[in-house]
Amino acid sequence: METFWKGCLLLLVAYSLGCGPASAERRVALVIGNGAYAHKARLTNPENDAADVAAALKRTDFEVILATNLGQLEMQDAAIRFSRAAKNADVALFYYSGHAMQFGGVNYLMPINAKLDDEADLKRFIRVDDIMNDLQQAKNLRILVLDSCRDNPFPEALKRSLGSTRGASVRHGLSKIDAPLGTIVSFSTQAGQTADDGTGRNSPYTAAFVRRIEEPKEIGEVFRDISADVYQTSGRSQLPELSLSIIGKFYLNGPVSITVTPPAQSAPTDLCSAAETHWKAADVIGTAMAYEDHVARFPTCAFGNLARARIDGLKQKAALATPVPSGSKTATGKFDGEWDVRILCPETGNVGPYSKYMTAAVKGSMFHAEDSTRGTPGWLAIDGKIGADGKATLVAKGLTGNPAATLGNAKAGSPYGYTVTALFDESSGTGKRNEKRPCNVSFAKR
Repeated sequence: METFWKGCLLLLVAYSLGCGPASAERRVALVIGNGAYAHKARLTNPENDAADVAAALKRTDFEVILATNLGQLEMQDAAIRFSRAAKNADVALFYYSGHAMQFGGVNYLMPINAKLDDEADLKRFIRVDDIMNDLQQAKNLRILVLDSCRDNPFPEALKRSLGSTRGASVRHGLSKIDAPLGTIVSFSTQAGQTADDGTGRNSPYTAAFVRRIEEPKEIGEVFRDISADVYQTSGRSQLPELSLSIIGKFYLNGPVSITVTPPAQSAPTDLCSAAETHWKAADVIGTAMAYEDHVARFPTCAFGNLARARIDGLKQKAALATPVPSGSKTATGKFDGEWDVRILCPETGNVGPYSKYMTAAVKGSMFHAEDSTRGTPGWLAIDGKIGADGKATLVAKGLTGNPAATLGNAKAGSPYGYTVTALFDESSGTGKRNEKRPCNVSFAKR
């Protein structure tokens, strides 16, 4: 992972220096088509879908593991082979056609011998999260394609086994997956919706995929064209779910290249559309240089103010770390001392309530609070400078803990950040979180 984050920094520097293309040396893919289900109606297209996708990928220089109509053990074996191959790959792609389902926000792929009498049977299925982890081993580009949003064939049996309260966790379609940095995630239809198996040789999604994947276009454009084709051929009833988080331009037709060209300054809308992917890389790197690069490129976009706050926080930390010369005196501000910090976030939609209590130290009006061990789930640090008038913009950066209390039910240890607008007097203070979910913050001086 350290090598990968260093790669992110090189990409950010390349944006500024205008570096030339780089080539990937090895591409691997696992392609699975499951249609001959033993306990439910057979799907007619997955075997054809898998064969045609595998052929297209081989023509695009992929080493392909092709497997159809797999039971539980065979699917596990195929996943293990793919995990080993991805370790030494520059590009890794996983394609699945067949039945899948979500339960409790987790997506599962179904072997052909699947039975689902109760929740315990889910252990016989393949978790998409595990496949995503395998994909992340590839160095440059990871692609997850699920043409598997046919409706869950086992909903009623599972609901009955769970009872009326937990049965609501059995939902249509698949749960949305946000693409990690350097990844493309494409579902054949929107999260929570179902897709058509089709009446021809291929499903509507796979037909578009096979038609487009060999085109000499940037990979993001290829997947947008696939989505547009499915939407049009389905009479606007099926719109694929697409999440991209890539920096630079990747091509599958010929050697994969990364062409690092600055966003066009004449198109502000297009400029901001690239801001999120650049921000994710900058925030992972976490240096002042990375944040300054983001501000220079996207000064008026969504993450500009957060990047500026990050820069201020890093400068403040550097100032605090600067040793005081021997014999000099340090000024004491009226806010200096120890503070109790309380963060309360009410339940929001499907996200549970969240609370945290921390201790902060203020020295020279510089605020710093840190809870738990850095690098572990639940860690949180808050930094900022309190102005003479008591106003402050504090920057919070941490790693998620309990997924039930986290936006998007992100797995524990996922990085996140936000800012807090606060107002202090000499003994107390209040603040509000500015991004994504409402939270109140209170401060009490000891």
